[in-house]
Amino acid sequence: MIRLLVRTAIAVGANAIGLLVAAAVLDGFEINAVSFFAAVGIFTIVMALLQPFLAVQLRLLGPAALGGVALVATLASLIITDLLSDGFSVSGVGTWIAAAVVVWLAALVATIVLPYLGLKKFLQERAA
Repeated sequence: MIRLLVRTAIAVGANAIGLLVAAAVLDGFEINAVSFFAAVGIFTIVMALLQPFLAVQLRLLGPAALGGVALVATLASLIITDLLSDGFSVSGVGTWIAAAVVVWLAALVATIVLPYLGLKKFLQERAA
């Protein structure tokens, strides 16, 4: 149970970082402070539901298609978040594509780094 909570917290944190990075570097990507938490929640839930579904569907196309599952799920999650959240908007086809790549990449890096930071802090507290 603890492992599930930690993984969920890491996913939420990584997605929040991904959305913030996209908002910072892309002109057509906007998210306001009031709806930020709702957008992160919607995005995380949609991503968690969509990624396993797409993995099963794309497995039929072969192993090469599985590499794009996270990227396709990120784009679809951004689209659904845009439809469901008022303070979240992405404009322009190029921005949509760039947003999918930026959010996916930033969330991937955050998913790798966040557990290390938490583990380092935990180990330091245990040593003290």
